[in-house]
Amino acid sequence: MVRVDYHSDLKEVQSDGQLARLLSDACQHAPFDRLAWWDALATHCGIAPLLAVAKGSGDAMAVLPLSGHSGHLNALSNWYTFRFRPVLSADDAPLDALARDLASRAHRITLSGLPDEDGSASALEAAFRNAGWLVRREVCDTNHILPLVGRSYDEYLAARPGKLRTTLKRKSGKVTTRIVTHFDAAAWAEYESIYAESWKPEEGSPDFLRAFAKAEGAAGRLRLALAHDAADREAPAIAAQMWTVEGGTAFIHKLAHREAAKPLSPGSVLTAALMRHVIDTDRVSLIDFGTGDDPYKRDWMEQQRPRYRLHIFRPLAARNWPVLAKIALLSLAARLKHR
Repeated sequence: MVRVDYHSDLKEVQSDGQLARLLSDACQHAPFDRLAWWDALATHCGIAPLLAVAKGSGDAMAVLPLSGHSGHLNALSNWYTFRFRPVLSADDAPLDALARDLASRAHRITLSGLPDEDGSASALEAAFRNAGWLVRREVCDTNHILPLVGRSYDEYLAARPGKLRTTLKRKSGKVTTRIVTHFDAAAWAEYESIYAESWKPEEGSPDFLRAFAKAEGAAGRLRLALAHDAADREAPAIAAQMWTVEGGTAFIHKLAHREAAKPLSPGSVLTAALMRHVIDTDRVSLIDFGTGDDPYKRDWMEQQRPRYRLHIFRPLAARNWPVLAKIALLSLAARLKHR
């Protein structure tokens, strides 16, 4: 027997000891799989959560964090989320039962940012197909990563493109760096000042990011780095980056530099300093540069992983028919084009 529950109030989840533990940092070693991450999205980003939870025999559980309304549900995620996936307690977690029960809650579900190196995209696709849904899968993004395979920082650096190594050699003496592993309000204020003067778009939710940095600092996972012009160390910092480290992985969340400091390449120098720290001090086995196929990421990373989107429809729901007709026409046009 499988029981499926839905939680729009995440405090209900905290009162369920078994479920709360599954979604805690004791069991989940990436921020995007934890209750605290989803709670922060709800609190600071205005995303209404709907956690779908299926409980089978023993400790078997499947959790799918969703949001949305009017019968169209989406992944509980946003631009800060590197990847989205279901959280399963075991290989026999009742994902199929969860997919079947969701037919009573939605006529359409859209899940973006799914990985498949762990089988998440394929498992969800199969579960929803088995439950009678129509499923369309597509690549929606790229994730750049660096597997270290036991290398030291110096060994890693030796394999970087010559142009990058030359830049670091020329600019490193002109920029000083420091890395803090706890939350420091003054350092965070410098980060926010730098971001405001960078090429980046306006921050989506500064409150979310600050709360996340504070929590990661308290847990010992924060790596917040600042760069200064070596010729004027008393001047405000000119570049900042926020990384976190856990479970053998370093996650690169945010990076920015003041546009006026661009000739010093402070971003590159700061990335190199953090690379040295997480490789030689934290001894991570993987560095994850998040999503987005920015060309500069290829200088630092060595592999790419696709991220998938699943478009999931109830075939007999009339509200889906216009969308399904459009998809059918686009597919037909694509086939005709390639004949």
